Amino acid sequence: MRGQKSAMTISPVDVGGVTVPNNIFCAPLAGYTDFAFRKLCYFYGAGLCFTEMVSAKGLKYNSEATRALLKKDASEKITAVQIFGSDPAVMRAACESEDLADFPIVDINMGCPVPKVFKNREGSALLGNIPLAEKIVSECKRSGKAVTVKFRTGISQDKKITAEFAKMCEGAGADLITVHGRTRDRYYAGEPDYEEIAAAKRAVGIPVIANGGIFSKADADKMIAETGADGVMLARAALYGPPCLRRSREKTFRKISGVTFWGRSRTCSRITGKNSPSCRCAK
Repeated sequence: MRGQKSAMTISPVDVGGVTVPNNIFCAPLAGYTDFAFRKLCYFYGAGLCFTEMVSAKGLKYNSEATRALLKKDASEKITAVQIFGSDPAVMRAACESEDLADFPIVDINMGCPVPKVFKNREGSALLGNIPLAEKIVSECKRSGKAVTVKFRTGISQDKKITAEFAKMCEGAGADLITVHGRTRDRYYAGEPDYEEIAAAKRAVGIPVIANGGIFSKADADKMIAETGADGVMLARAALYGPPCLRRSREKTFRKISGVTFWGRSRTCSRITGKNSPSCRCAK
């Protein structure tokens, strides 16, 4: 098989000296992955969760709204913070700030496709400026944090740069990369590009996490078999129902239609033990 692995195997992941208990990650999702949602995902077996994406510039200018995204629950042992920006010095300052002191892993967003972020030369726009992206990764690594990078296969389908970008990240000091197997112009449509993720895996020696189109254990098995990746990252599947994180380890799970997505600060009674009126669990 192309990826030299036949199926998903649950195993710990070393991220720059930080041991993550298993290789099923829950993606950073703006508007959703707050502390309450993360607690639920950890309860159902996620190996690593991420904050919503946090603006490095917002931290620089002491934005209270930005700082609110960093709220953690006392039960969170290892959680990664995802930051975004285009100024290497500001990104490093964010990593070194007291605001991120409780986060041992910093993930750099180089994949967000939304126009507002892209037009500011942030997120997936950095795929078109490899020298700047390299400087950002190296400056963040100088903070002493474990550093990961989440990126796409390219800006457009006619120019995929996955392997090149992966090599750059490793050379600049990244401890792990997550590859979303779609280009920026595809957003979330279509099948992930397995060969591009496999190319990234072949290009580097650091762990590679595969992201995109994973809604079942069969999807995870196929992703690992096709790419040889070291783990998977679930995004929309977790929004359909966090229990998928457990079921992805045991048996096929399905998309749940008609589920109300989890919103910020919606605390689930399964976690609090209380009959919270804000609980929006699918019944």
